[in-house]
Order: sequence, then structure tokens, then C-alpha cells
Amino acid sequence: MWLSFAPVADIIAEHFFLSTEQINWLSLVYLVVSIPFGVVAIWVLDSVGLRGALGIYAIPAGLACLLASACLWESVPPTPPSAGAASSTSEKFLDGLKLLLRNKAYMLLAVCFGGGTGVFSSFVALLEQILCASGYSNEFSGLCGALFIVFGILGALVLGIYVDRTKCFTEATKISFCLTSVACVAFALVSQLQGQTLALAAICSLLGLFGFSVAPVAMELAVECSFPVGEGAAAGLVFVLGQVEGVLIMVALTALTVRRLEPSFSTCKHGEDPLDWTGSMLLMAGLCTLFSCVLVLFFHTPYRRLQAESGVSPST
Repeated sequence: MWLSFAPVADIIAEHFFLSTEQINWLSLVYLVVSIPFGVVAIWVLDSVGLRGALGIYAIPAGLACLLASACLWESVPPTPPSAGAASSTSEKFLDGLKLLLRNKAYMLLAVCFGGGTGVFSSFVALLEQILCASGYSNEFSGLCGALFIVFGILGALVLGIYVDRTKCFTEATKISFCLTSVACVAFALVSQLQGQTLALAAICSLLGLFGFSVAPVAMELAVECSFPVGEGAAAGLVFVLGQVEGVLIMVALTALTVRRLEPSFSTCKHGEDPLDWTGSMLLMAGLCTLFSCVLVLFFHTPYRRLQAESGVSPST
């Protein structure tokens, strides 16, 4: 829903007599609203448990969530499914957040992965505006977005199976993040050129393949390095930070654009002069590279949940 107008932003702006900045705010509103409600979701999950949280969610969601909550009669199973689940804490909401904020490895991962999430949110929302300024059609922009998502799902499936068998959470996250940065730099450069349809399609596919695949692994890694804090709080705070950074990055990218005065090959339908996204793309590539470098160089953590499940005392 929040990305519904992104693939045809110029046509929507022309049809409804709006600016592209106003269209972009439809995407930004999703990120902004999800920040406070993400915190509320963490609090609800920690306070009333899974069944209660699903029950509250079922009020606006309707019949689908009502059926889902009816299948869950307890917040937790009678017998913990693993030693890690048995050792997981049920601290109060604020106590759990304090433990997470004091965990250096967790905060480093949350900031870096949240920044990557912000870059990807901005990329998807602004893809059509970036490509139409270089002469590419809306159909091609939609194809690039579809390739980004399809290859992302395939990458997440393959990497998820691999990590589930090998437990190489840190290695998989770092390598995928680095490959994502390479693809992001390539997109920043090639997207400013005309007639590079095959290259752009391949780059968007690789960007989804590496970028999407790191998301579920990074969430699991966040739980591993923050154990014994509950999974809901650990994954939820990463999500909230991602939305905060997404808002900041998207605002920065749109603010750096300038109007092109020289003749261009723009196919944008909007009546205003086409935008020059060169500076914005370099910022996006630079941020993605910065986050990946910081993560590779400074992130180190033991797998505390796995240690608890194997009977070893979790490392500090």
C-alpha cells in the first residue's frame, strides 16, 4: 500500500496536480507512523504475550487476524521448545530495552542493519523517479522493482536454508552486506547513464538477491547477540531503528536533488524539469558502504542463544 504510487510517481503527480515530493510523502508516512507504533508493538508483545498481541491486532485487521488468534490458546507452549526458549527472559518492557541499549554488539548491528533497511526503503520508493530522469520508461522501472523483489525472495530462501544448517549468522550477514554495497555502488553509477537496460536489470536483481537475503539472517543474529532478552523486543527495536533511519535517508536523498537545466532524455511525465539524482545516488552508495564497513570491522558477538541451547553458559 505505502509503495503503491512509487512505480508511477510522475503519472500520479501529473494526474492529481501534485509534486513528486508530495507523492514521496505517501511512502514517508508509512515509515514515520511505524516508528511509534513499532515501539507500542514491542510493549504489547512483552506485556500481554503473543495471544493478547494478536487479539489487539485483530481489531483493525478483521477476520484474518481473528482466525489466527483463535488458533493460539496460550502465550507460550506448555513445554519450552528449546533450552534457549526456557532461558529467555520476560523482563518488563523498559528493562528489556535498557538491556538492549547497553549491548554494544546489538546496537552496532541494529544501527548498521537499520541503515541498510532505510537505504532499501528509499531505493524502492524512489526507483521510478531515478530511472525516468535518465530516460527509462515506467514499465522498465516496474520490471526492475519486480526483479528486485523476486530475486530477494529467492536469495532469502537459499541463504536462510544455508544459515539454518551451518549457523554462520555473522559470516553470512557480513558477506551479504558487502555484496549489497557493491551492487548499490554499481546502481548509483549505471542509473545515471542512458541505454543500460540489461545492466540495470541485472544490478537490481543482484541488489535484491543480496540485500533481501540478509534481512531474516540479521534478525536472527540480533536475537542471538541479545539473548536472553526476548525475541520480540530484540527484533522489534531493529525494525524501529530501520524506520527512523529510512525517514532520514529518504529526506536526505530527495533534498540533494537539483533541477537539470541542460537537455536530457527524461521520460518523466511530470511537468517540472527533470531532477538530477547524481548526488543522491552517491550518498546512497556511500551510506550503504559505510554501514557494511562498520559492520565487518567492528561487529563481533558470541551466539548466546545457541550456547544456552547446547548447555554452555552464554558468553558476555
